[in-house]
Amino acid sequence: MGDNRESQERPTATRRAFLSASAVTAAAAVPLVGAAPARADGRWSDPPVNGPGRRINAQRPSAALRRALREVDADRIEADVRRLAAFGTRHTLSTQTDPVRGIGAARDWLFDQFSLIAARSGGRMTVEKQSFTQPVSPRIPTPTVLTNVIATLRGTVTPERVYVLTGHYDSRISDVMNFTDDSPGADDDASGVAILLELARVLAGRPLESTLVLGAVAGEEQGLYGSIYMAQAMKDANTDIQGMFSNDIVGSSRADDGTREPRTVRLFAEGVPTSETPGQGNTRRSVGGENDSASRQLARFVDAVADNDETDMHVRVIWRRDRYLRGSDHISFLERGYPAGRFTEPNEIFAHQHQDVRVENGVQFGDLPEFCDFDFIARVAKVNLATVWSLSQAPGTPKGVVIVTTNLTNDTQLRWQAGTEPDLAGYEIVWRETREDDWTHVIDAGNVAGATIDLSKDNVFFGVRAYDCDGHRSPVAFPVPGT
Repeated sequence: MGDNRESQERPTATRRAFLSASAVTAAAAVPLVGAAPARADGRWSDPPVNGPGRRINAQRPSAALRRALREVDADRIEADVRRLAAFGTRHTLSTQTDPVRGIGAARDWLFDQFSLIAARSGGRMTVEKQSFTQPVSPRIPTPTVLTNVIATLRGTVTPERVYVLTGHYDSRISDVMNFTDDSPGADDDASGVAILLELARVLAGRPLESTLVLGAVAGEEQGLYGSIYMAQAMKDANTDIQGMFSNDIVGSSRADDGTREPRTVRLFAEGVPTSETPGQGNTRRSVGGENDSASRQLARFVDAVADNDETDMHVRVIWRRDRYLRGSDHISFLERGYPAGRFTEPNEIFAHQHQDVRVENGVQFGDLPEFCDFDFIARVAKVNLATVWSLSQAPGTPKGVVIVTTNLTNDTQLRWQAGTEPDLAGYEIVWRETREDDWTHVIDAGNVAGATIDLSKDNVFFGVRAYDCDGHRSPVAFPVPGT
């Protein structure tokens, strides 16, 4: 049994089609009864909701994951960032034929590095140059060949289930059309690409149950063109992408005033519009879900598996798609219906980002390796590693999850499609008060395809997640109203 379970004991799975949670969880119910306490200002605060289950806990890393995390090497990451910066410029419109300068030289070096790593994978990792011609478009003045360098580590159990990490290897300076001057792009985004290379090295010799795709994409600074092509190709192939993350600007923990947050990484995750069902008199009735998109469930999963002593990092989840006036390659996947998020450093120093390489009054400017914190990048790599490892080794996110809303009742009926993973052991119902931003309680449902909970769906939010025989948990699936 693995050692990343939430508790020391997991209830035995049951084959019953439905269960009454109030009957089987009474002994484990959390004591939440209490009168509404008065606040210091004299106003009454809401009492906690009484309900079944136990308090939910974070998932601890398994012994195998801890061993993998300890192999992440800041020195190798530094060498990769410096090598990418040494190509002078990696602008999308720069030369593709010079062997030592420009985006073509960087492309070929990345392909060679991934290929060397793949040779140690026992055939499980393949590497490709995904090339296409981008037509004339904003920031692309003439038809231009763009190439993504993609390494795919095929899963050993459920290879059809896919997780994606990207970093963009193109760079720019203040003039987005200047493709000749030096544009080292160390932080933006050699740092993200270096994480891909490091994860490929660490994972090449380790079997993952599901497939991991590592994409060094081009054309991001000109309009996300590389990731758009990659995401659309995967969409056209009906790829079951259950999670995607962009690593973009993950090289420094410093702020403009010189302060540092060396153990915090931001994760941007967008929400969804309010869902509604018809009410009486042709009115529309909100049923919630504003904070429960698949991307935000993915972000909660990251917080649960990667914010711990083993990564030595705090994951600060930001409930929005991305920063104002900015965007990254996760957007290409979001726009095609995939759950996705963006990792980025806690602060940005705009005096160096996208700036021309120069010296003023003895101070260097530009996106240079000297402004990167390589230990910080290594910790961000560990966050990525803990995330994709935990996603891959766990069952997939439950599908077809429905909350029955056709009857006026004070209980809650949920159903879902049974998973097909060979080591699937069962499902858990999670719930939280509507004012909470993360799941607080969990109820074991066993190996069933539905459950009836003695708790009103009007007062709390529910979700469903799967677990395997080793205690790995999937991300939560938020139910849609149904019959």
